[in-house]
Amino acid sequence: MALLLIRNDKNYEPWIEALKKADSSITVVTPETVENPDEVTMAVTWKAPQGSFADYPNLKAIGSMGAGVDHLFEDKSLPCDVTLTRVVDDKLASDMQEFVSALCLNHIRNLKVYSALQDQSNWKPTPYRRAKEVCIGILGLGTLGQAVGTMLTNVGFKVTGWSHSKKEIENITSYSQNELDAFLSEAEILVCLLPLTEKTQGILNTELFSKLPKGAYLINVARGGHLVENDLTEALKTGQLSGAALDVFNTEPLPEDHPFWNNKDIIITPHIASMSNASSVSAQIAKNYKRLQTGEELINTVSHDRGY
Repeated sequence: MALLLIRNDKNYEPWIEALKKADSSITVVTPETVENPDEVTMAVTWKAPQGSFADYPNLKAIGSMGAGVDHLFEDKSLPCDVTLTRVVDDKLASDMQEFVSALCLNHIRNLKVYSALQDQSNWKPTPYRRAKEVCIGILGLGTLGQAVGTMLTNVGFKVTGWSHSKKEIENITSYSQNELDAFLSEAEILVCLLPLTEKTQGILNTELFSKLPKGAYLINVARGGHLVENDLTEALKTGQLSGAALDVFNTEPLPEDHPFWNNKDIIITPHIASMSNASSVSAQIAKNYKRLQTGEELINTVSHDRGY
């Protein structure tokens, strides 16, 4: 039996080393090194090329190397009878907590404004807001959304969240699927942490922006597919949104000629909010591989129907 690694960047060595350290008995292969495809029972992947799994007839499970799984469903040849998994890692959560908190504080304390003023040698104090005066709305209250929300309440922000069903989270007001408008009406800073599915594709659009308070701020750290880019540009022009911080994009890397680069109202970061580290997630991957061999239920499974 063997565990197959497939990555779009073919950066396998850190993952092979970490998996061997987690369990030296596991046979780890890549598409370049596999000798007998029939021996592969589990694959772990990040953005595998389309059709990558077709050559492995005994594949029983496919796992994402990260918390996101939308890349799995982009492959229309994905076997429908395999178990899908993702990683759940405290370090991923803490990284996201720190990143989103930094962006929220950067916004209310005008640090981007001062950076521009520095370029002009312009000493100009500007009014700021305090965390307790600002409501942050989190689209998506999954593992990362709940972690980020908890951190933001600790900082002092008022926090609300929207998800398929209501959640019971201390100090966070939770809205369910049919309460989106009420949720949006309060969100002065909107943080997108939704999974990318057919239902959430393009959710960050003109209609949604119009339901936010005038001058709201957008943070997208989920997936580029959530955002209708032209709608964001228009909302910034009209002042419906005061700015945006984007860590994810429809095309990555963001093309050099993309208009976002020259938009002073947008902060761009290269999909670095929270990155999976092979050494921190290899133990749970190895654990799932062993569970698969013994017929036990896998951990951190993903629904084919829901897409997350």
